[in-house]
Amino acid sequence: MQIVVDLTRCQGYAQCAFLAPEMFEMHGEEALLYHPAVPEGQRERVRQAAAACPVQAILLGEEVSPGAR
Repeated sequence: MQIVVDLTRCQGYAQCAFLAPEMFEMHGEEALLYHPAVPEGQRERVRQAAAACPVQAILLGEEVSPGAR
């Protein structure tokens, strides 16, 4: 599983960092850092984090092309 976050859409609510802290981290008040490759043990937490994003900025997929949005 791969993660792509649309950083132009992300508003820094940090729901993802709360639900999947191993994969998402807030750097300061607005910058989101994340790991694009999801290990097997984190998949359910990442799905929950994506579902909880108020602006739906987190995209999940098995393979995400570099230009995908």
